[in-house]
Amino acid sequence: MKVQLIRNATMIVEYAGKRMLVDPMFAQKGALARGPMPAKDWNWRRNPNNDLPISIEEIIKDIEFVFLTHLHFDHWDKFAADALPKDIKVFVQDENDKKVIAKAGFTNLEILGENSTFGDIKLSRTKAQHGKGFILKLAGQVTGMVLEHPSEKTLYIAADTVWYEEVGKTIKKFNPEAIIVNGGDNRFIIGDQLIMSKEDIYRTHLAAPNSDIVVVHMEGVYHNTLTRKELRKFVDEKDIAAKILIPEDGETINF
Repeated sequence: MKVQLIRNATMIVEYAGKRMLVDPMFAQKGALARGPMPAKDWNWRRNPNNDLPISIEEIIKDIEFVFLTHLHFDHWDKFAADALPKDIKVFVQDENDKKVIAKAGFTNLEILGENSTFGDIKLSRTKAQHGKGFILKLAGQVTGMVLEHPSEKTLYIAADTVWYEEVGKTIKKFNPEAIIVNGGDNRFIIGDQLIMSKEDIYRTHLAAPNSDIVVVHMEGVYHNTLTRKELRKFVDEKDIAAKILIPEDGETINF
């Protein structure tokens, strides 16, 4: 298994001989509109914060299927819709997202279930909670995924979620050896966090102390508040740096 972080939540996952693309946001720096409200520090610049580390052509080369956890601007954009072949397999979370992707011209769509498959890889839908308090109603529904195969470690892609009881239940049920969490502690000027904070990442580690935890969704969009530097300092202080992997844009992690 290999996980290459492209930028933000966009990743290439090589698993059991297949290449999956997760949450493609292909816009160049500043090409997307500002978000719905200012960030916690009153920052309201255009997105994304950084350019892609490699070309779109290189990203989509040999991709066999796509997983869209949800359709917020920093997980799916018009540049990805234009670049990807319209007959590629795309897993979505529900009928509403399926209709949106179909309208963009994609023809090979499937709603992820608890017993989905791609080839001989088992794909399981998992629950996620995209925020706390009233901000959760604005954020909407998100879906994670667990990948299982006899020749691979079990991988849990938590998606845009805070730590809550269902994350713990998923870990207990599947016992994943590798977990990918979105850990930018995104916040707007009002409301609580939208995705995992450093404390949430620590709780995830405590629930799965033997798992390698890859932290993505950092420094990619204007309302990220947790930096890689701050998270590295935190995990060093907790003496868990060996289990918390914090890749740079473009970096590949081998399992």
